[in-house]
Amino acid sequence: MPKLLSCASSARRTTSSRVILAHHVARSAIWNPRDHSTKALATATRSDDGLSSPAPSPNSVPPRWAALKSAKPFSEFLTDTFNRQHDYLRISVTERCNLRCLYCMPEEGVPLSPPARLLTSPEIIYLSSLFVSQGVTKIRLTGGEPTVRKDIIPLMQSIGELRRDGLRELCLTTNGISLHRKLDAMVDAGLTGINLSLDTLDPFQFQIMTRRKGFDAVMRSIDRVLELNKAGAGIKLKINCVVMRGINDREIIPFIELGRNNPIEVRFIEYMPFDGNKWSQGKMVSYQEMLATIQEKYPDLQKVTDHKNNTSKTYQVPGFRGQIGFITSMTHNFCGTCNRLRITCDGNLKVCLFGNSEVSLRDILRKENNGEPINETRMKALESDALVRREEELLDIIGVAVKRKKAKHAGMGELKDMKNRPMILIGG
Repeated sequence: MPKLLSCASSARRTTSSRVILAHHVARSAIWNPRDHSTKALATATRSDDGLSSPAPSPNSVPPRWAALKSAKPFSEFLTDTFNRQHDYLRISVTERCNLRCLYCMPEEGVPLSPPARLLTSPEIIYLSSLFVSQGVTKIRLTGGEPTVRKDIIPLMQSIGELRRDGLRELCLTTNGISLHRKLDAMVDAGLTGINLSLDTLDPFQFQIMTRRKGFDAVMRSIDRVLELNKAGAGIKLKINCVVMRGINDREIIPFIELGRNNPIEVRFIEYMPFDGNKWSQGKMVSYQEMLATIQEKYPDLQKVTDHKNNTSKTYQVPGFRGQIGFITSMTHNFCGTCNRLRITCDGNLKVCLFGNSEVSLRDILRKENNGEPINETRMKALESDALVRREEELLDIIGVAVKRKKAKHAGMGELKDMKNRPMILIGG
């Protein structure tokens, strides 16, 4: 029995004149648009008379004051009309998955896009760098199941190198099936957080809900994360559980018990409608209902202060190491503090998970390559001036899309009838 389960059961547009082109040969890391201005500031400053003068020594300026002076306003392109600043980008890196979860993928599966329509790794890295240059500090790789992508490790290494340009968090959403085999290399690449989807602690029920085997592999992945954290890896681990009436709603308490002795946040998600998942309001268990169930077992449950951009309402049972979260998209949306943008695997920008409007960044990027996918060799060969022009067009399109973002998504009654992609083709 996996160790964890055993425990549970026992108890800007910034002023950029260029965008990245040059890759590191070994890791395909891309040059950042801020490099020129940063290097210039390092050697000289402009005095009032227009002459260059030596830059002050870093040691002569208090660190806090230096940070304030160097701070740049958040990109207008990533700020919407409600003054929400979008510093969190979720990128789907594959449409493929090794599970067939009931709420995510239709039983008959989904038609996969031709490979030429999907973003290449150099294109993903380029867009990642562009968004980081505008103020994005957190990137999450999603799918499908991102661990099935063959080059996921070098891709993460290249994106991880954007930490030098302002990226603070590199996260992954995964079902955990293959994670334990790749986790150590991902941590070396800069992985800081994992959202692991797990909807049952019963191996037989797991097979029903995912239409596949693999429960033991998932538990091995969780155990490995906890082992690495004991060694100082510092990975933020959250387990996401979609609660469906009559299927897994009786497992709420066992999930909470996972956090009795382990620093895990278990987040219960209200069942949401997407194409092909046969959503109905009767199957959805509301946040209020789940909370009442938990308070009956743990009457001293305490509310924890949420970060302003948190998608979940957080609680803790006194004495437990872990926390409990509720993602209440259906009954109590958190749109007012949304800071998230999504890029689908085929290169479309979605400003809202539930919105059905999308704009293609892939097509704009590939104009310089006659509409063809841009591989590493071709990315290096493209002239920088051409991509600078394309950068301006990309930022303009991104800015327009962000400005059109609504104050909040549609209500429950409307969402169930709206046309949208299956979740697997959006990116969780």
